[in-house]
Order: sequence, then C-alpha cells, then structure tokens
Amino acid sequence: MSKFDDAIEACKKQMEAQSISCDETLLHAIAKGLGPSIYNKDANLVAASDAGEMKTIKEKFIAGKLGVSDEGKQDEAIQYAVDAIGKSNRSKLRPVFYYLIVKKLGKSSVYSA
Repeated sequence: MSKFDDAIEACKKQMEAQSISCDETLLHAIAKGLGPSIYNKDANLVAASDAGEMKTIKEKFIAGKLGVSDEGKQDEAIQYAVDAIGKSNRSKLRPVFYYLIVKKLGKSSVYSA
C-alpha cells in the first residue's frame, strides 16, 4: 500500500469509529488537495482548540477554497466537524475534518472533476 492509501485508510477508520458515512471519491479528492501535509503527523491533525488554526481554516479553506465568507456558517461548519469527530478526540485527522466541513456546507462540487 502507498502512503496515500495508508492515510486514506486511517481516515476511513476514524470515520467508521464515529459513524460518519464516507463518500470515498470526495475523501480522496480532499486528501489529494491537502498535498504532502497528510504525511506529516502534526500537519495532518487539526487542533480544534487552537484559535489561530481555526482562523486559518476559516480564511484559507472555508473562505478561500470553498468560497463561504459568512462567519456564522464557517463557525457552524467547524463546530459540526468537531462534534462529529468527538470533542474529546485529540486526533482529528485533517482530511476527515475538512470532509465534514465540505459536507456541512454543501460544497462537494468544489472537488468535482
């Protein structure tokens, strides 16, 4: 198995453990979009309690990539991802976190071919 396949399997395992349905095509597209960061242990995890990281996710991913600038919707999508993965789960995998945000905001089309 490739490193990418290993990363996807870890994501699918986290999703299954939290009873999150998985659109594998979308998960693959999001993971590919994250580039090499998914292979770095620190970069691959989201620190949901870090205000700076949440600001970056809002500005760069939600507003920049997904085109959603409404701060209320941004906050709602982030909270949805945190709740779905589990507040006490300190290992929030970035592809899963972003996947949940994309689904919540109905922005799967951003990753369509």
